[in-house]
Amino acid sequence: MARIGAHVSISGGVEQAFSRGEDLSCEAIQIFTKNQLQWRSAPISQTRAERFFRAWSESSVTDVVVHASYLINLAATDATGEKSLVALEDEIERCDILGIDDLVLHPGSSRGNPVDDALRLVAARLGTVLDRTGHKRVNILLETMSGQGNHLGADFRDFTRIFELLDWHPRLGLCLDTCHMFSAGFDMRTEPAYGRLMGQIDQAVGLDRVRCWHFNDSSHPMGRRLDRHAHIGEGELGYAPFSFVLNDPLWEEVPCILETPQGGSGYAGDMSLLRKMRGG
Repeated sequence: MARIGAHVSISGGVEQAFSRGEDLSCEAIQIFTKNQLQWRSAPISQTRAERFFRAWSESSVTDVVVHASYLINLAATDATGEKSLVALEDEIERCDILGIDDLVLHPGSSRGNPVDDALRLVAARLGTVLDRTGHKRVNILLETMSGQGNHLGADFRDFTRIFELLDWHPRLGLCLDTCHMFSAGFDMRTEPAYGRLMGQIDQAVGLDRVRCWHFNDSSHPMGRRLDRHAHIGEGELGYAPFSFVLNDPLWEEVPCILETPQGGSGYAGDMSLLRKMRGG
């Protein structure tokens, strides 16, 4: 079965994420390893890492995924680009210290520059980071985006281009966000539409590259390119797409992470719905 879970807080220390995940009956969790809106943070100490390992070993949570800082933009042509390169390398180091294999990363924004130039720059900087961290096992999962503004990653061809430029590096993968894909114009509300979408992803990068899902309904209709998450079944996507994923053998043991709003029923209500859809 796919492993369901949610993005949880690390307030009080990264090891606290497990108890929060357990309170929601999560099988998988996603965390930030530092403040996602700051460039720098204190290194993870050996003592803190040991607390994290101990909490993980005692937890019912089996999978942990990290989301990289929102500040990182590998496509930036100003000083932000170089800061992003350093920040991404630090994110990988932090994952490695904690024994976490998968790091989700937004592909970046072209800021109005030609898309192919931006994709080449993203690939070049990813290549630098992958080379510098060649002794690490951490995978970089590029996230599908809604296309809001000048964000890259709303078109699967963006990922094909990046992967090609990096010779299909084995540590590159994909994170599929349901709201983002729908907002970018990809339907998955019926079984045939879901099947077509899986075919498009397979053709673009290969379904074997998908190592994580973000589960979010969409507050806006398909193709609006607006990134507004909603609770499961309360938006324009409805219940069906989530059921298709959860009951598809393709996603056996793949983390499906909620990033829905904290208001209303919160994660608890969404988790309950997902368990029912999956049959337990």
